[in-house]
Amino acid sequence: MLGGAFNGAVFDDDAFDELGAPLVAEPPHPVNWNLLTADEAETEWVELNRWVNWLRRTYGLPASIIPPFWHRHPELVWELSALHLHWLSAYDPDQHGSAPFGWHRDFADARNRLHDWVTTSGTRLDRDRPTRQTAWPGEPPADPVEEVVIVDRDADFVAFVVADLEWRREARGT
Repeated sequence: MLGGAFNGAVFDDDAFDELGAPLVAEPPHPVNWNLLTADEAETEWVELNRWVNWLRRTYGLPASIIPPFWHRHPELVWELSALHLHWLSAYDPDQHGSAPFGWHRDFADARNRLHDWVTTSGTRLDRDRPTRQTAWPGEPPADPVEEVVIVDRDADFVAFVVADLEWRREARGT
């Protein structure tokens, strides 16, 4: 199902209004990445990617907070997804006028957590490796991790999402 619309939408900054709000007319909702269908995941990946690009540019965030391969690290996906939902809710037109202030307070906490996640994961601006896993007693040893050089972030994101959607379709037999 990934066609031209997906490839164009992933990096289209025109998909936001002048305030950075996504141009999607649906109320904010929590995203449980474990339960999404392929079609739902496609929409969520595109929207989260757009918003993360907007966020990092708007706030001048370094790769030590939001690295290029954030999408390859579930701990970063969950954190950024929650922050995105919080932002959507805080800037909802029906929200109280002080809600954005609360979002910025919580954003400061989230930046600290993001920095910790990035440090733990080992992902950087120019290279990435899977987050190291610790084997508990009685478990087989964790697989060794290899670093890769980041050549084209956007191409990797598209390939990652395509693989994720294929996995979801196979898992559901659709």
